Amino acid sequence: MRIEIRGAKVEITDAIKSYVEEKLGHLDQYFEHKEEIKAYVVIRVRNKEQIFEVTIPTPKFTLRVETAHEDLYAAIDLSIDKLERQIRKNKTKLKKKFKDILQYEMLMQEQEEENESKIVKRKTLSLKPMDEEEAILQLELTDHDFFIFKNADTDGISVIYKRKDGSYGIIDSE
Repeated sequence: MRIEIRGAKVEITDAIKSYVEEKLGHLDQYFEHKEEIKAYVVIRVRNKEQIFEVTIPTPKFTLRVETAHEDLYAAIDLSIDKLERQIRKNKTKLKKKFKDILQYEMLMQEQEEENESKIVKRKTLSLKPMDEEEAILQLELTDHDFFIFKNADTDGISVIYKRKDGSYGIIDSE
């Protein structure tokens, strides 16, 4: 797995870099073509918390986790544990779901604009058609509260979100 580490308000030392590479290297066992997988790591500081964020886009799904802790190394360990749980939990679902489906890839581009607008972060998504069940699976893998997708049933753009009671809601566009 290739690893790209970026620090926001944090200097990435050789010790941090080698620790992250060692910990993420343990995830190689879960990927068939590990040399084609790229992990994007962002380390940043917010007040006294160290925030460790990992995004691993694969041809079939995207893994994402973000952990905040006062100790950076503890945040790294917690994030790796969360990623392993996500992979193990969804391994059988993914094998079954993507067995007969063509590969797809969500392309995300982050653009940080330094202007006086209230928009502080912008993402561009490439939406692939999928059914609602597959969207729920993607939502669980990204560790977000919502997921935007092109609904294969209605041929429109939909947003699936996790409700406070643990169930899911869908917002469809016209």
